[in-house]
Amino acid sequence: MDQLGIADRRQLRRKLGFWRLVSIALVLCVGLAVYSYSGAGQGTVRPHIARVTISGIIQDDRELLERLDRIAEADSAKALIVTISSPGGTTYGGEVLFKAIRKVAEKKPVVSDVRTLAASAGYMIALAGDRIVAGDTSITGSIGVIFQYPQVKDLMDKVGVSLEEIKSAPLKAEPSPFHPPSDEAKAVIQAMIDDSFNWFVDLVADRRKMPRAEALALADGRIFTGRQALKLKLVDDLGGDDQIRTFLEDRKVAKSLDIIDWEAPRTSLPFGIGSAAAAWVKSLGYEAFPYLGSLEKLGSEKLFLDGLVSVWQVGSD
Repeated sequence: MDQLGIADRRQLRRKLGFWRLVSIALVLCVGLAVYSYSGAGQGTVRPHIARVTISGIIQDDRELLERLDRIAEADSAKALIVTISSPGGTTYGGEVLFKAIRKVAEKKPVVSDVRTLAASAGYMIALAGDRIVAGDTSITGSIGVIFQYPQVKDLMDKVGVSLEEIKSAPLKAEPSPFHPPSDEAKAVIQAMIDDSFNWFVDLVADRRKMPRAEALALADGRIFTGRQALKLKLVDDLGGDDQIRTFLEDRKVAKSLDIIDWEAPRTSLPFGIGSAAAAWVKSLGYEAFPYLGSLEKLGSEKLFLDGLVSVWQVGSD
């Protein structure tokens, strides 16, 4: 092939490559535009009722706290529904979420929607709502605090392994899984538990407008159905969306407003655009774009429960 033919082929490749990249950019832009226009997320500007879902183990979730702050400041969000399906989690995680939801409640009505389960720190969060709505058979309550740690000394003795330690004071790193706790170590942990527990009980008494002695009587770790919780004044109403809408209408929030889920930012493109775009790019011969294919992958979640825990545990005896 002569030099002129080679130059023409190179020029054609460059043009083809340019238009391939332009096409990829257009597909991504169109997808993002559709996503934004759909209002599926916190970018919507039309009046609506915001909803956040809190599920699973409750931890110190900075992204959720920031999302609640944005809802508090968003004029388009006329109210907030907090949907809860959680057995609890860390007491600190419940505490900071409670305070963040109360900040929202200072500016707009907030309803706690107790679904299948809102126990321990899950109920702590529910207390932040101006009204708590639960199902007849929802599980709630389990007001209390727990501190657990494994004890592996007997196992170590069986396999002939010992652990020696030198520390600055007897209570450093106590209690330890490698030897039974001393009475002093037990007393220190019990004092921490009692302090957090008393804070929780005071919170129940304050938010549910009941004498502290009454709240304390309910704080023995028991769980309740929604029907039982209503009789004990731990929730305000039984039902679901209709009861939530009725309450919000009483607070001057129109029933005609859409409920829009304020979700955590996606690590993938919406509607499967990431994987579709990756496949299309490969079909065009661009195997050198591995990161586009990974747009559809979510990061794995790791559970770290640090500190005192307020969580309902089935069969923990």
